[in-house]
Amino acid sequence: MKVWDGFVRVAHWTLASSVILAWATHEGGGRWHEWIGYVALATAILRILWGFAGSRYARFAQFVYAPKTTLAYAGSVLKGLEPRYIGHNPLGGWMVVVLLLTVTASGFTGWLFTTDRFWGEEWLEELHGALSNALLPLVALHLAGVIFTSWKHRENLVRAMFTGKKRDPSATDVS
Repeated sequence: MKVWDGFVRVAHWTLASSVILAWATHEGGGRWHEWIGYVALATAILRILWGFAGSRYARFAQFVYAPKTTLAYAGSVLKGLEPRYIGHNPLGGWMVVVLLLTVTASGFTGWLFTTDRFWGEEWLEELHGALSNALLPLVALHLAGVIFTSWKHRENLVRAMFTGKKRDPSATDVS
């Protein structure tokens, strides 16, 4: 079953690659770091816009659940009784939001640091660094969720993010 459209998949892998490269060039990367950061920022902004205008499973309205629903889902995960979701599950949906906002804030503060008004502002450099450092545990948590969900529901989510396809829903799946 087709779940994730081409834009979602390209944006996902572009964002993942640019965040890794930005992190790798943060010390002494100069212009490379800046331009890679701009790619990450632009990709995050476009993905946010696509979250309002994109295909069904790309839309935030489809995968961002109310806190009560998300907490109930988290409880079902702890009990080992969580249902399979065709798109993002409630925890995964919120992870998408947090990652996109953190990348956007990191990219924005990085850009601000290059402007005349904020050049050399220590507080801004520290904020940019803190946001960028926050991405490390968030990415680790995201990967842990992907691995756990892939194992639990016997579905390769990494492959699905390349192909856009997941297996057809069963009667107990949430679509």
